[in-house]
Amino acid sequence: MAQVVVVGGGPAGLSAALFTAKNGLEVDVFDTDETWLHHAYLFNYLGIEEKDGDEFLETAREQVSGFGATLHEAEVTAVEQSGDGFVVTAADDHEADYVVLATGSTRDLAEELGCAFTDEDVVDVDVTMETSIEDVYATGAMVRTEEWQAIISAGDGAAAALNILSKEKGEHFHDFNTPEDAA
Repeated sequence: MAQVVVVGGGPAGLSAALFTAKNGLEVDVFDTDETWLHHAYLFNYLGIEEKDGDEFLETAREQVSGFGATLHEAEVTAVEQSGDGFVVTAADDHEADYVVLATGSTRDLAEELGCAFTDEDVVDVDVTMETSIEDVYATGAMVRTEEWQAIISAGDGAAAALNILSKEKGEHFHDFNTPEDAA
């Protein structure tokens, strides 16, 4: 089973974790709980009339954990390529087949890993959020100079996750459920 490590527990990271964990991958999320969402009040998130950022995070974490992702409150200090995968260093080392970087505007890990950057000094990604390093994804404020919105970041995390799931399944994957699935 593929191992996904998500670095960052804001909307992008939790969205990536939700999609991958919900669809059977092993997922670890590392977060220092310093997301800007703690200072936000959401009036512009589709499907949510209004919600405090802290409440949003609590709900999102419960949802992600409920699908089997493991949440760690720890700082990731390094990500390195190792064989066919990666070693992610927090309090100890964790192996990963895929890494999703969701560290807000902090781009140090992407730079240290050797990801390409644009002329605007943001991480260069394709439409699936994959960086110049295969199986490493960057999301949210890491890839934009100013458009920092929770809903955009969550979409970036979902795009990264769907690409990971498509690679794992060997075909384009769509995470689409019907009411019967909930029964």
